[in-house]
Amino acid sequence: MQDTFQRQINYLRIAITDRCNLRCRYCMPATGVPLKGHEDILRLEEIATLARVAAGTGISRIRLTGGEPLVRKNVVTLVRELAAIPGLEEISLTTNGIFLGALAFSLKEAGLKRVNISLDTLKKDRYRYITRRGNIASVWQGIRAALAAGLTPVKLNVVITRGFNDDEILDFARLAREEPLHIRFIELMPIGTAAASGTAYVPAEEIKGRISRVYPLEPFPDLATNGPAANFRLVGGRGSVGFITPMSNHFCSRCNRLRLTADGKLRPCLYWDGEIDIKGPLRAGAPETELAAIFARAVSLKPAEHHMENGWRQPRAMSQIGG
Repeated sequence: MQDTFQRQINYLRIAITDRCNLRCRYCMPATGVPLKGHEDILRLEEIATLARVAAGTGISRIRLTGGEPLVRKNVVTLVRELAAIPGLEEISLTTNGIFLGALAFSLKEAGLKRVNISLDTLKKDRYRYITRRGNIASVWQGIRAALAAGLTPVKLNVVITRGFNDDEILDFARLAREEPLHIRFIELMPIGTAAASGTAYVPAEEIKGRISRVYPLEPFPDLATNGPAANFRLVGGRGSVGFITPMSNHFCSRCNRLRLTADGKLRPCLYWDGEIDIKGPLRAGAPETELAAIFARAVSLKPAEHHMENGWRQPRAMSQIGG
């Protein structure tokens, strides 16, 4: 599929649940966010049907997200069904890593290719504070299991917040030098509770500058996976660092994705208030040709770029829209 700006759309992010076992401070309040009822959430067989339709329209890569996707029952079965769909070249997953230690090998056997793990600190007490309930030891079990299972490259997603974890930038860079891990530094976006934290934003160029003064960097195009990160290898190191710049340097001109929310809405853009219901037609018995047309309509509605810096705020939490 090609949108009105001649971008090839071949990537679908699917939120398979709006539930999460953590309560990260920049994502949601301590009490969580209102959850959808069981009947409002797409069933696993419905997700598989929509993935098959999407593959027929040109989608070749799918990433499973949440909420936290590993809290969804039978996630391994879903991965196996998705991996069997003709035309889908890659199934990947973004997780907080808490349950990954127990599931990594089963997910790999089912057909999962790689994982991104969200980890905003390397400090045990700080991790507990950020997540309000998490145990960083469980995350490290997940990271080690992912490496052992071959869910590579294993990427760690790090949202840097000024005055909070920006003192760990070099610690993460050192980790990338010593371990075969790929650290992706992500600029803080005004979504969820982070919308009120304008002064906490750290531009990626500043992060890169801090690292390059200590660890020489060289471009790492081999790691490119059609994503938004600019990747660099640490000279002499085992891993790499990447920089994702939704605020300081739009990558919208290279955007190749759609999003499917857990409650069955197609979103042409993460930071746009338009959603197209596909769950309703699916449950009403719409043929796959009609569902494919809904995907095509979503592609046609993709905006040229987001407008995060213009003051508009995403009303839904990241866990609700498949971050």
